[in-house]
Amino acid sequence: MDRSRAQGKWAFEANPVLIITDASVINVAMPRVTPPDRREAILAAAREEFAARGFAAARMGDIARRVGISRPALYLQFDSKEAIFAALVGGLIADVIPDEPPGLDKTQSAAALLRMFIAAAFVRFTRSDFAFVPRIIAGEGQNFPELARYYHDEAIVRVLDRVEAVLRMGVARGEFACADAHHAARSVIGGIFLSAMWRAVFEPVGGEPIDLDAMARAHADLVFNGLLSRKEPTP
Repeated sequence: MDRSRAQGKWAFEANPVLIITDASVINVAMPRVTPPDRREAILAAAREEFAARGFAAARMGDIARRVGISRPALYLQFDSKEAIFAALVGGLIADVIPDEPPGLDKTQSAAALLRMFIAAAFVRFTRSDFAFVPRIIAGEGQNFPELARYYHDEAIVRVLDRVEAVLRMGVARGEFACADAHHAARSVIGGIFLSAMWRAVFEPVGGEPIDLDAMARAHADLVFNGLLSRKEPTP
């Protein structure tokens, strides 16, 4: 069967039946419709497998067993472990990264937008269903550079672009004093990603648990104390 057809919404597996004629028995392969939720079931199983074992130790056969399907049936949907990881992480990133700030249409202050963005990012990047991703990237990215590149391009760059856009808007409005928005954006997201790594790597081995709300407020206050434009005092 053409594999490209198997990547769509519907795929077929052989379900042989016997047809008895006067002369012989004919083995006919009848098509069986793949459940429409199979892709989601595979990604859910892969998330559990990657979270439990990491990328290198995860096996296609183990993912198939979690779903309750055969390895050939799994390969009809995804041709490699890398393809599963990319599809899984891509969906998580689309759900986790805060939407582009609506205030870019000039309805809110840049300061309010950035504070909301920081608060949302702290919660979303430390979610339990996403926490395994930065752990895998940090721990295995050197051995699987294509995974690190994918995470960089699809997650890190997108967050940096959003933060930098808000910083530039704040400078243009006179709200922020920031000579280098490009590098300042990296300082803004640094605390967010540190918290995500802390939750994923250090808390499970006894590190002090993070109060996310308190951490987000402290980080936002630190950022704004450095960004806010201040008028020179009159002599």
